[in-house]
Amino acid sequence: MKICIYGAGAIGGYLAAGLATVDGVELSLIARGPHLAAIREKGLKLLIGGKEQVCKPRATKYPVDLGPQDYVIVCLKAHQAWESAEDMRPLLGPNTVVVTGQNGVPWWYTYGLDRKFANVRLSSVDPDERQWKTIGPERAIGCVVYPATEIAEPGVIKHSYGKKFALGEPNGSTSDRVQRLAEVLEKAGFEAPVLADIRSEIWLKLWGNLCFNPISALTRTTLDVVATDPSTRALSYSMMEEAKEIAERFGASFRVDINRRINGAAKVGAHRTSMLQDLENGRPLEIDALLTSVQEMGRLVDVRTPHIDAVLGLVQQLGRSLQIYPTFPKVVAKPVLSPRMEHLHSISA
Repeated sequence: MKICIYGAGAIGGYLAAGLATVDGVELSLIARGPHLAAIREKGLKLLIGGKEQVCKPRATKYPVDLGPQDYVIVCLKAHQAWESAEDMRPLLGPNTVVVTGQNGVPWWYTYGLDRKFANVRLSSVDPDERQWKTIGPERAIGCVVYPATEIAEPGVIKHSYGKKFALGEPNGSTSDRVQRLAEVLEKAGFEAPVLADIRSEIWLKLWGNLCFNPISALTRTTLDVVATDPSTRALSYSMMEEAKEIAERFGASFRVDINRRINGAAKVGAHRTSMLQDLENGRPLEIDALLTSVQEMGRLVDVRTPHIDAVLGLVQQLGRSLQIYPTFPKVVAKPVLSPRMEHLHSISA
């Protein structure tokens, strides 16, 4: 089985370290910069449970070096995956499966939905339909990533907790291709449940990411503070209420309530969210897949999102001011204002 991990960063590197131990897997990595140089020179090192393990998979910057794959596991952030869609072409054979491991709403989300929004393109995560047209939604398998990892230094991945990678076909079937992937991941030491409703699992994780990430970045506070401080907890709750209504109108469901979801986040402790880490390190902020996409979907089902709109506007301006908000060539949904705000807006204009 030929597996390419496209984006061998923190999560991709963690996956690679496990898959490198599985007999019959021909593993390759797409990486770049100092990280790629370190992997080529010294191998990929994983720090986990107080131990070190090193593997030496084939690594390159250029997909054309590798040829068609059975599975391409995309571990880039959403805006990077969009930018890289054309570069993936050499990896795509007639039956290649593309596994999307990004946070937030995936570009294929509406593919095959049995409702009036089936196959509606989401410009917030796939401007110009680049991924839809280049990769094709029929190739996609959804993946919700739960482990917490980071790049300690080039070529070195540090694992903090978690080993679950939930998988699911957009149509809910238990296909041969998703079962084969789950089996390989389990042989690699991961948990890989195959879910009949991957979209609800996507929303369960996104539910926290859409509020905890931007609020932590705006306030420079860790997850435990965001989830327990009365003001930020209340704001998180309101954002999650709005998102829940949107998700349910698209057919998703939630197996826990909002307070339980927030309490679970608080128990994680003084964790620096990925957006806070990106902010502190001057890296592009992953805003659109976590927030703009939810706003866009809300407009499609006529759900007002005043709290999401406000936080989205603030974190967008933060990113722009620091030049770390990667913008797409798209039209972003205009916020829906209350009658009083519409009046004030018309006066100021």
